[in-house]
Amino acid sequence: MQQPHIIEFAKLGASDIGYISVSEPDGLVPFEVKRTFWTYFTPESIVRGRHAHHATEQVLIAVAGRIIVTMELPDGAISTFVLESPHVGVYIPPNAWHTMQYSHTAVQLVFASTPYQESDYIRDYSMFKQVWQSK
Repeated sequence: MQQPHIIEFAKLGASDIGYISVSEPDGLVPFEVKRTFWTYFTPESIVRGRHAHHATEQVLIAVAGRIIVTMELPDGAISTFVLESPHVGVYIPPNAWHTMQYSHTAVQLVFASTPYQESDYIRDYSMFKQVWQSK
């Protein structure tokens, strides 16, 4: 199983002209992107996510603001990542229970390996523990 990890995209440009970061096929994202979405204007008091996926892999990027991503793997290992630079993302493997908490100005961009399918989600934490402890 691939572990959660930071992905640093190229930061091209300079402070006097601005920057661009790029994701291309066969690049840093470790899967073929099948879905892209973004979240924004999330109140700071709200914790989003609170689920795991059976199959979906994701890369989360804070293109603006700050996002605190916490993951728990099936073996109980917990990792926390603070995203606050638009050229840095975090890889979320399948089977990782994850939550995100946002600064109000945060805009989160997500690359996902599968199209949306409700049956891929495990939304109950006790079910997450049961599913992955039995494997």
